[in-house]
Amino acid sequence: MALDLFKRLLFFAVLLVVQALVLNHIHLFNCATPLLYVYLVLLFPRNFPKWAILLWSFALGLCVDTFTNTPGVAAGAMTLIGVLQPYIFEPFIPRDSAEDIEPGMRTIGVASFIYYTVAMVLIYCLAFYTLETFNFFNWVQWLSSIGGSTLLTVVLILVIENIRKG
Repeated sequence: MALDLFKRLLFFAVLLVVQALVLNHIHLFNCATPLLYVYLVLLFPRNFPKWAILLWSFALGLCVDTFTNTPGVAAGAMTLIGVLQPYIFEPFIPRDSAEDIEPGMRTIGVASFIYYTVAMVLIYCLAFYTLETFNFFNWVQWLSSIGGSTLLTVVLILVIENIRKG
């Protein structure tokens, strides 16, 4: 239990530092920014308490908001996917799986993990950029930011997942 908490805190800190110091300065084609910190929420196991997922998600979103000067945007969007994570993860779990299965390419399969990742990241980017823009005046920029950031974040998560489990 203590080792799992320490691993999650370390992963939390690494994702926060990488996002604040490196990834927030990447804006491909002025619309795609990798939002890698979503990866923390993706990795919560099936039997993890829902209140804890919500707390971890909100804390990471609040820390990202603090370091990137986006007041409440990341915290709101992270809290949303923290609420939805157990319900979105459930359809991708094999029927005869263990109660404490963790999301990953080896545990739920490559295709299921990709679909799960795309769904979660798309919901996050949709909420994040909607809260950030807060109007639909420039809807082409809004849609390109959602699409570009979703694609870039999913590719980064899949690369890290291959390295982490490989």
